[in-house]
Amino acid sequence: MIYQSASDWRNAPHKRVTLFAMSGLGKTYVSNLMRATGDWFHYSVDYRIGTRYMGEAIVDHAKSEAMKVPYLRELLLSDSIYIGNNITFENLAPLSAYLGKPGDPAKGGVPFDEYMRRQDLHRASEIAATLDTAHFIKRAQELYGYGNFICDTSGSICEVVEPENPDDPVLKALSEQTLLVWIKGSDTHTEELVKRFDRAPKPMYYQPKFLQSAWSEYLAEQGCSEDAVDPNAFVRWTYARALAARQPRYEAMSKWGITLAGEDVAKVKSAADFEALIEETLEQA
Repeated sequence: MIYQSASDWRNAPHKRVTLFAMSGLGKTYVSNLMRATGDWFHYSVDYRIGTRYMGEAIVDHAKSEAMKVPYLRELLLSDSIYIGNNITFENLAPLSAYLGKPGDPAKGGVPFDEYMRRQDLHRASEIAATLDTAHFIKRAQELYGYGNFICDTSGSICEVVEPENPDDPVLKALSEQTLLVWIKGSDTHTEELVKRFDRAPKPMYYQPKFLQSAWSEYLAEQGCSEDAVDPNAFVRWTYARALAARQPRYEAMSKWGITLAGEDVAKVKSAADFEALIEETLEQA
């Protein structure tokens, strides 16, 4: 770790942190708090994915859908209108919508092969965007004058790294530049995440092996063809299984840094609170 003790952290002229956790446990909330001080640069991996690495694919897909509507097709071909990607740190809907859900096209689903192609694109994009952290640390300091830096990773980072490998390129790069911080959720958090997802199921990234297995199992259990799958029903069915599969991967990643309890992070109301929580955790390590 780049900070071996509480005093290292407290006295560091430049504080650099990478947060990782399941979605909904406070990564972006804390990052926004830090950014609001004016002293911390907030680097959102999801935002980078949706702009730098998948932005063109997202916009092209939106255009292809618009081209199916004669009125919009005519306006697009005459350059009378344009379609852009308005993704923000708080609104990642364009990225989620592009990833899509497999199943019945009449219910908004996409063919499974196309779904897997988009998943593969997301994987490559997430790795590249996460590795861009070092570039943005330098950019934030030299270009904008930020002394401190917080990286807000994607909730699927555990799916694109091998935490047991000491030479994993993503984790090694992050640990050499930042303090990795796992926000660990409780069983109660997990239950709430499942309930929230059930109310509003959204696309997400899964490891290919896990996804292929889940898809085959679901088709067999439901006794239906691929194009008859209810997309929302499938992702609801898959979500709790995905959380269970991710938990040991996050646990293994925690060895690369420190762990903060989700309950403690929920009590953080300021940048000072968060810095103090890290200091206290390092003191007890």
